[in-house]
Amino acid sequence: MSEPAPQGRLFASLRQMLATMVEIAQVRVQLLGNELEQEKLRIAGGLLLAGIGVMLLSVGTVLLCAFVLMLFAEGYRLAALAVLTLAFLAGGVLVIRAGGQKLRSPGGMFEATLAELADDHSQLAPRE
Repeated sequence: MSEPAPQGRLFASLRQMLATMVEIAQVRVQLLGNELEQEKLRIAGGLLLAGIGVMLLSVGTVLLCAFVLMLFAEGYRLAALAVLTLAFLAGGVLVIRAGGQKLRSPGGMFEATLAELADDHSQLAPRE
């Protein structure tokens, strides 16, 4: 029969295992922090684009109405107003849609962190 491991080696082994687990947890938390920062930047960029789109729609509509009423003769005012208004509205809608697409997450939040945790789980699962 084999002899039990000496007490010192057992504690050293446990200490090493604990250090490894702490290091793995630290790496996972850092990865989560990186993904949180990426999400924050993505959301801020999308909101900025959406805000610019709303501003363009508002200012463009007001300026367009004033310009068209002053520029065109009596008979063409309605047609010119319709064309220019549609152009500004279409531009604003396109910018707002670009902002919305930027806010959508392509693969879900924290994709890399979840993949690493799944890999850790599969590595720790008992093998047959």
